[in-house]
Amino acid sequence: MNHSFPTTLVIGTTNAAKQCEISVLLEPHKIECRSLRDFTNAVSVAETGSTFAENAALKAVQQAQALNHWVLAEDSGLVVDALQGAPGVYSARFAGPQATDAENNTLLIEKLVNTPRDHRIAYYACHATLAAPDGTIKATADGRCYGHIAESAQGDRGFGYDPYFIISEYHQTFGELSQAVKSLISHRGRAIRSIIPMIVKSLLPSS
Repeated sequence: MNHSFPTTLVIGTTNAAKQCEISVLLEPHKIECRSLRDFTNAVSVAETGSTFAENAALKAVQQAQALNHWVLAEDSGLVVDALQGAPGVYSARFAGPQATDAENNTLLIEKLVNTPRDHRIAYYACHATLAAPDGTIKATADGRCYGHIAESAQGDRGFGYDPYFIISEYHQTFGELSQAVKSLISHRGRAIRSIIPMIVKSLLPSS
């Protein structure tokens, strides 16, 4: 591989925390990661898919075509057994289209208020999609991380539902775990690590 010059990959998000999580994983490969915030011509993509995979594809393809760049997009969310899979693809807008993390978390806990601990099983899911500048999908990957939902917030790290998502093996929430540990075990970390070989193969052709 010729790693002499950095290669740009657009991370299909305006979420700085998500960009940071993904950039850290790609840094060793000398791939420069930029986000949609760096482009005035980034488009607003309607997440009309019924699955994480469908939404990730929509975001990757449309942004790649608009920006004429390689784009890595992902769609992720929380799946709670006791809520029949909700919030799922609506995780970011569980409490409404412009909902804050706090509002989404409040609604989640309200819906689980009478649910005993052993029935608060949940998992985070992530689907990642890599699209070429012409919008062609070149690779996809999935990742999951299992745990359960706490009754009250613990820790202030991460974002989304992290302060309520307990990793059973660690007896801590994502809001308490360090970024290094989260990167190793998280749904997003697992999906991105799975797709990295194809990113490297696509963006850094053999010398």
